[in-house]
Amino acid sequence: MSIYDFQMRSIDGEEIFLAKYKGKVLLIVNTASKCGFTPQYEELQELYRTYQQAGLEILGFPSNQFAAQEPGSNSEVQNFCQINYGVTFPLFAKTDVRGETAHPLFKYLAEQAPFKGFDRNHPVAEKLQGVLQESFPEFLEGNDIKWNFTKFLIDRNGKVTGRYEPTTSPLAMKEDIETLLK
Repeated sequence: MSIYDFQMRSIDGEEIFLAKYKGKVLLIVNTASKCGFTPQYEELQELYRTYQQAGLEILGFPSNQFAAQEPGSNSEVQNFCQINYGVTFPLFAKTDVRGETAHPLFKYLAEQAPFKGFDRNHPVAEKLQGVLQESFPEFLEGNDIKWNFTKFLIDRNGKVTGRYEPTTSPLAMKEDIETLLK
């Protein structure tokens, strides 16, 4: 099994085989429009603008599984991202990314890159950990995605090379992305 075995639905409803991205460096991220981490769209778009020509593709997967922070329709999500952040990277239909209903792609990603904790240097890491412990303790179990804006980096051969939690800024990933693009 590889990343290229999965088929996903684009935000416009088109079925897309991830094999379409063979030979590209991929950054797969679950997103939400009403989250404290939503401004990461801006940094994701900056990475896309900077590295797309070199072979980076960013694939955004909106999810409403975390405190209902993505309540809109696919069309509303797409409009929000374009109007507020100028997003031009591919967005996909709203997708479950954790638990029993998680899309197999996200189960695969979580297996390939287990949870290793939040970046404790991030100003809200402790708060996020506390909210999860208090309100969503089951989210802290296992390797499932813990919150919006969890990011997975995949090399040109389809191998998952890293998992970056919401507390990692997309721009902090530049060096890792540049290494894979070489």
